[in-house]
Amino acid sequence: MGTSTVSLKAAIDRGGFYPSLVNHTVTEALDGRAPEQQIVHVDTHFDYEEVHRHITVVVLAEDVMVVAHLDDHDAEDDAAPHPENTPADTPAEVVARISTEVVPVARIRSLILSEVHRHPDRFDPQRGLAEVTLNINWTGGARFDSMPADCGNPECMADHGDTGSFVPEDITLRIAATAEGDTAVDEARSFVRALRRAVVKFSR
Repeated sequence: MGTSTVSLKAAIDRGGFYPSLVNHTVTEALDGRAPEQQIVHVDTHFDYEEVHRHITVVVLAEDVMVVAHLDDHDAEDDAAPHPENTPADTPAEVVARISTEVVPVARIRSLILSEVHRHPDRFDPQRGLAEVTLNINWTGGARFDSMPADCGNPECMADHGDTGSFVPEDITLRIAATAEGDTAVDEARSFVRALRRAVVKFSR
């Protein structure tokens, strides 16, 4: 099984979100295993005047997959006591919460890769994708996407209840070339190819 052309540490450093902490935590979770492929995904969203970032690292190493997720927030959000005699304009203390899970590859139940192609009428396998979305499921859990049901008649005002679909998921990552570059999309596809091979190998 081939390894990534970018080292795990280099990929985490490139993500730029508490790289020392993330690298230390993921390395400990690997427990001596050599990383073979990884996805490092930093997501940014805005909440009123605040900017929030999250980093998710997924690493394939031999017969396991390590999933780590880190986000940060003000310590007072955790109901931590505010020190007395602290000036009002003192910046809030920031804390980071990081979780890791080590998943045996043999436990992976579903691996779904969705691809968005630019100009499908002029398809070229050498051309980069616009984006990929990866769903990996290993616990049997699922997300239910619901929406109002209708009968197809635009003038009908009757309540037809709800409909929806179950989407297997333990982790979902959307990686777009416009936001993260073609390299990130290519690395995600390489990770999926390696994980598919590992699933076949270790599920026997």
